[in-house]
Amino acid sequence: MALQTRKLTETIGTEVIAPVEELLKPEVAAQVRQILVERGVLLFPQLGISDEDQVRLASLIGTVREEGEKGIFKITLDNKANAQALYLKGSFNWHMDGTHDHVPVFGSLLTARVLSKEGGDTLFANSYAAYEALPQAMKDRIADLRVVHSFAYSMEQAGIEKTPETEAHWNSIPDQTHALVWPHKSGRKSLVIGCHASHVVGMDPDESAALIAELMDWVTQERFTYRHKWTVGDMLIWDNTGVLHRATPYALGSGRMMHRTTLMGEEAFA
Repeated sequence: MALQTRKLTETIGTEVIAPVEELLKPEVAAQVRQILVERGVLLFPQLGISDEDQVRLASLIGTVREEGEKGIFKITLDNKANAQALYLKGSFNWHMDGTHDHVPVFGSLLTARVLSKEGGDTLFANSYAAYEALPQAMKDRIADLRVVHSFAYSMEQAGIEKTPETEAHWNSIPDQTHALVWPHKSGRKSLVIGCHASHVVGMDPDESAALIAELMDWVTQERFTYRHKWTVGDMLIWDNTGVLHRATPYALGSGRMMHRTTLMGEEAFA
């Protein structure tokens, strides 16, 4: 089957139109994965996929991580539905998932179940395309740099209150150091950066902060980004290894509920 597709922007994102039963065919799911790797983000508008079929599709694209209830993790600020809701405020800032691991998750599938009246859009930035477009002088400057990524730092950036309990949890997740430029097995390169990027190893603190801010501004400029305004039933899939993402802030009691399935990592950071 030839999937019906449309580019969302020139540099990132493709809309895919297909019924759920077609997507669950192994040969079609293989096509979905190929487009995902090429385009970074896939949109399936108003697909209305069930939790069970979302997990099934994910298993055809990669390896499903065990989380939540049978592969479905509930993204909500309601701590009655998600005990980790407090930490999800960190998702309001640009980030990659899994920078505190040696092997980051490959990608995520996310379906909208309940929406907030205000806020809650999801933005994506293609760090493959952003790296490729960097001036050669900047590529040379950052080629061998390494960056410390800190869960505690990302929580502080998100403005989450520091208490003895939260600080103990933050500090239980060790910092990780990764190459700023990630040369992938495919031959492509991406930038490993986000709100968790604490500092460049061995660099003056002011220079380090300025460089990280400059690169964040570069990666998240409009020409490398796609902003999705959700409709209930929409499903998005993104390649976490080369795409940053963030949600626009929404109210604590908004009822917003997204169901996520995560794909296990397949390639270690450089």
